[in-house]
Amino acid sequence: MTDKYPGLSSYTDRHGKVRWRYRTKERDVSLPAPNQPGFKDAYQAAVEGRKVPKAPVVQMPGAALPGTFGAAFQRLKISVKWLALDEASKRKNTRLIEEFLELRVVTDHPLVWRNVPVKNLRRIHVEELLGRFIATPHKAKHLLVGIRKLVYVALRQDWIEIDPTAAVEWRPAYAGWKAWSREAMAQFEKRWQLGTAARTCYGLALWLGNRRADVAGLRWDQRVTRRVFIDGVERHFDGFDIVQAKNKGRTGGKRLFVPITPMLSEILDAADRRGETVLVNGYGDPFSAKSLTGMMAHWCKLAGLPKGLTLHGLRKSLGVYLAEAEASTRQLMDVLGHDDIDHAELYSREASQVRLAVQGMDRVVRLVTRKPMLGEPIGEPRGEPPYKA
Repeated sequence: MTDKYPGLSSYTDRHGKVRWRYRTKERDVSLPAPNQPGFKDAYQAAVEGRKVPKAPVVQMPGAALPGTFGAAFQRLKISVKWLALDEASKRKNTRLIEEFLELRVVTDHPLVWRNVPVKNLRRIHVEELLGRFIATPHKAKHLLVGIRKLVYVALRQDWIEIDPTAAVEWRPAYAGWKAWSREAMAQFEKRWQLGTAARTCYGLALWLGNRRADVAGLRWDQRVTRRVFIDGVERHFDGFDIVQAKNKGRTGGKRLFVPITPMLSEILDAADRRGETVLVNGYGDPFSAKSLTGMMAHWCKLAGLPKGLTLHGLRKSLGVYLAEAEASTRQLMDVLGHDDIDHAELYSREASQVRLAVQGMDRVVRLVTRKPMLGEPIGEPRGEPPYKA
């Protein structure tokens, strides 16, 4: 072996292991054994007096050190709660969490949060992270939700004992989606006649208060008649039996019966009935839920309406109608399918404020001037019609 590789020799170290080296008067270089990969390259480099470059360390996709945020995300993705999410929610959460994992802990150092042990996270770190997104406060709020999911995994695995995000509050101001004005509705209806997909989509969102997934998936066979007792009198109502798509994979979705109003009835009578779904495209096929956002923007543009009027804004418009009609918060929740009062009141806060302010100032006018109430009535009075014998 030494004849083939001049300068090569072996020796036994203090642990009894045979070692190989290239040895001359000028240098003494350790080498791998002749039967090991890379021996020839290392020997040639030793003869020439140059260093053998070390192989780069490549991190495999999805690799994570134990106890780190990267490991927490791996465990999160196999948890029951994660598997119960719908695909859209999984994609959204994955995108936000991956963005967090790739953020640098310190801007001028390569260490990213993926490789940081969860036990090293402190409240000040979370607040500094959220501060980076001060220009986009709602994104910061969703990022905090993603971090808390990882922290929850760490608590379940006993990697930590205390949640460092528990005292962190991040509640950006939220006014909700922009409701459509009466003028915008009239302009849209003038452009899109009954029977068009645009008008049908508009009517379902406005008069059922549906989200886009429920608008896209609403079927004709969901139209039913229900018996309802009101003030001791049995009445029959035509409506749709809807299971909301939101949280359907996790909780089964909320089931609602929403009655069909005369405004919606004329839209349904003129609708294209070639498919199973109420809303179909020019080929008689259903729209995808995701496509309706862009389609509504396109229809609004063709109607000459400004940007910012959305499909979800029609849902809010129904909430405003309910508020202006003095429907109770509970009635509003049962029409729109909300579970919490705070969320439901986002749809009616502005209308309630206007009405209550006018009613309050009207009392002042009556007290001070003894004159009739402010404003002039328009159209028929609201409320129960007078009893006629």
